[in-house]
Parts: sequence; C-alpha cells; structure tokens
Amino acid sequence: MGVAQNPHKVLLFFAVTWNQSFDINEIHTKLDQRFGNRDRTFGPIAFSWTEYYEKEMGNNLMKEYFTYSIPIERESLAEIKNYSNDLETGFARNGKRQVNIDPGYVARDKLVLASTKDFFHRIYIGDGIFAEVTLHYRKGRYRFFSWTYPDFRDGDFQKFLEIVRAPLVRDLRN
Repeated sequence: MGVAQNPHKVLLFFAVTWNQSFDINEIHTKLDQRFGNRDRTFGPIAFSWTEYYEKEMGNNLMKEYFTYSIPIERESLAEIKNYSNDLETGFARNGKRQVNIDPGYVARDKLVLASTKDFFHRIYIGDGIFAEVTLHYRKGRYRFFSWTYPDFRDGDFQKFLEIVRAPLVRDLRN
C-alpha cells in the first residue's frame, strides 16, 4: 500500500494573450502584486497559432509566458484561475475580453494548465476549475499530447521550459 504524502511545490506559470492596444503592464502589475517577482519570461511574441480569440479580442494578438520565483502549493491552482478570470472580467470592454490569462504550474515532470472547461483529459480540482497535464517531461525532453495547444509544442517555448524546470530538478537532488 502506498503512503499518502504531500507533493513538492511547483512554479506558478502564466500564459497571457492580449490585443496590442491593451496595456499588458496593467496585468503584470496586478499579478506581481499578488504573486511576487516574475522569474523567467518567454515573449512577447505574435500569437498566430489559431483564430480562436480574434472574434472577441481582435487580431494582432500577442502572447507572453512567465513564471514566478516563489514556489506554490499545487492545490492553490483553482483559486489562482478564479483570480485570473476576475482580472479578465475587470479589464473587459463592452463585454469582450482584452486579455486572456491562463495560469498553471511547472513541476519537474509536467506543465499543468487550469481551465473552466471540462473535457475527457481534464480533472476537476474544485471551485469550478479543471486542470490538465499539457506537457510531460520524459527521457530528457518535453512531450505533448493530442490536446496540447500548438504554441506549447513549439521548440523555442520548450527550451524556455527547460530553463524554468532546471532549478526544480536541482532542488530535489539537494
């Protein structure tokens, strides 16, 4: 029989998509006030993998990915997703979002994203929020699933995750 134990802490991760007319620094300020210092950043880059957000947010979208330096408990993800949803709503104009904020976490063996949408590969974690393993780390590299978003499959993004992951692995060895 296995013995229940608390998992290792993880690094808070955000993927943020916004219309270029929106001042992303407002989101940075709100998130930094709540979660501390951003640690690593990838982007901003032009978001061109899908047209999913264009009807609501317009075209010429940008995307940025970043982590925070203070490790978090995994069970805080639902609360963080609800907070990011409140930010999106607060910055909406005429009922349309100007920014999409997707929180998650980086563990030594996976990248997990939070969602309000249920699907076969997502697990309910409470407070109306689901979580999915978007990428997993195996045999020296990140690997994706059929549901992994195209931008998360990108080699340069995965190199960024390697840098983010390194201290987690090092800390477990010590």
